[in-house]
Amino acid sequence: MFDKLKQAAALADLMKNKDKLREAGDRVREKMDRTQLIGVSGGGAARATVTGSMKVINIELSPGLVAGMAMDEKTRELAGSLIAEAVNDGLRQAQAKLQETLGEEARAMGLDGLPGLPGFN
Repeated sequence: MFDKLKQAAALADLMKNKDKLREAGDRVREKMDRTQLIGVSGGGAARATVTGSMKVINIELSPGLVAGMAMDEKTRELAGSLIAEAVNDGLRQAQAKLQETLGEEARAMGLDGLPGLPGFN
């Protein structure tokens, strides 16, 4: 019960001090922009590098996959699937990292465990 009261007081304090909340948002955004995660599929045949802010910045394909793409349609279709899987893996990692970072900021502001806020549980 006292934890809930502490959380409510911390939230009320934040609403009064919007600059502090904006600064926390800026810290999260900057950290996510600098964070790079690598999604992998096909045992490493396709790799996608994404930022924590959900931007794909690089796609790498294994030489064998690239060579096969020139040979037949099935390999091109496989390559497309592997690229999509790698990108989705990277984006999933980025979402998890964002939730982790939001949780860290929430704890730092005394808001951990506040229901209904993503990453704040």
